[in-house]
Amino acid sequence: SLEELQADLDEWINYYNNERTHQGKMCCGRMLKETFLDSKTIWEKKNLAQI
Repeated sequence: SLEELQADLDEWINYYNNERTHQGKMCCGRMLKETFLDSKTIWEKKNLAQI
C-alpha cells in the first residue's frame, strides 16, 4: 500500500541520513547529518569573522 511504501521510505531516509557512515571526501566516516551540522558551524564562524 502507499502507506507501507511511505513508511519504508521514511525508515530508509532516516537510516541514510542519521545512522550510516559516509565515505565521501568531506564526510571522513561521519554520518551525513554530522557532516552537515559541522560544516554549518564552520561556515557560521568564518562568516562572522568577515564582519
